[in-house]
Amino acid sequence: MPAFAYRGRSARGELVTGTVEASDQGAVADQLLSTGVTPVEIHPTTAAPAADSGPGALQRFFAPRVGLIDIMLFSRQMYTLLKAGVPIMRALGGLQESAINPTLRDVIADLRTSLDAGRELSSAMQRHPEVFSHFYMSIVRVGETTGQLEESFNLLFGYLDFEREVRERIKTALRYPMIVIVVISAAIAIINFAVIPAFAKIFEAAKVPLPLLTRILVKSSELFLAYWPILIGAIVLGVVAFVSYTRTEQGRYNWDRVKLRIPVAGSIILKATLSRFARGFSISSRAGVPIVQALSVVAAVVDNSYLARRVEQMREGVERGESILRTAVAANVFTPVVLQMIAVGEETGELDELMSEVAQMYEREVDYEIKNLAANIEPIITIALGILVLLLALGVFLPMWGIGNVMLKK
Repeated sequence: MPAFAYRGRSARGELVTGTVEASDQGAVADQLLSTGVTPVEIHPTTAAPAADSGPGALQRFFAPRVGLIDIMLFSRQMYTLLKAGVPIMRALGGLQESAINPTLRDVIADLRTSLDAGRELSSAMQRHPEVFSHFYMSIVRVGETTGQLEESFNLLFGYLDFEREVRERIKTALRYPMIVIVVISAAIAIINFAVIPAFAKIFEAAKVPLPLLTRILVKSSELFLAYWPILIGAIVLGVVAFVSYTRTEQGRYNWDRVKLRIPVAGSIILKATLSRFARGFSISSRAGVPIVQALSVVAAVVDNSYLARRVEQMREGVERGESILRTAVAANVFTPVVLQMIAVGEETGELDELMSEVAQMYEREVDYEIKNLAANIEPIITIALGILVLLLALGVFLPMWGIGNVMLKK
């Protein structure tokens, strides 16, 4: 397709230049007018639009990633600038100059190049799927279609802020159990390396019959000392195998389903994920995304393969003409209260508002469960530590009593 260079004026009278690929000059003029640019001069050019270029592989490897906070700030600043009437090219130029993250700065520069070549912003974002999610691009595309791009960025900022809070809550919920598991594992290793071998020498020198529990502890310690490199290698191999398995489609599906059934933490993960689903669906519906497309977009947002497949089943049911309520019941992941709110929202046409309330309800439940997480885990930890101490005490002190009796007889 031939390339045309153009000069034009924006709606604010500013000079705009660039290169566009089109079939003829009339198509270029139509494309410019549709973006709010009045063409002044259009002529063929042999210079093709900027080719896809980027940093080398080594530079990309060491380049900082664009994090959630970076995208949040980008969305908020775009909303503020566009709402103030700043042209999109000037807004992106200002954000490019002020961006602290060099990777984000390069991404914004590429967005400007793509826009200058005649692409839409959502199409330009598709060149950076590692930065902009499918959900993000879908909301931007809806904003471009409806002429409410600034409102789309405002909705995205609110959603990303919620996403950050959910991730922090989940990390907070899982931090304490992980610390306890690590401490218990370290204690077991120290006992097997140092404590039991020391007592085993005493028992061997005393030549007293050992009870079954003590023999088990001594043998396990001997095996641990003799084969600890193999045990560590087996653990590392198991971790690598687990990570490789969960990277497969079926493996990730099975692991995501198991995560939801983990005692105490599984309930928090489930409610946080369903809150993410409800928030994403509410934003998509409020932005004007059709229900079928909204369900497809939200399925990629929930970040859980098991629940994503349930959402896809809901989409397939809606495509067959079933109601959202019926498909939600068939998904078998929502509580009766949520199903009732979906029914009312579908009947009144205010599904986006009620789904937002569903998200807030789940958020409150997640907050409550996180606050009570320590109280729920303490009995489990106490019982586990009590059993461990009891086994060690009986295994060590029963033979000591035997040694004491032998000494008394002498």
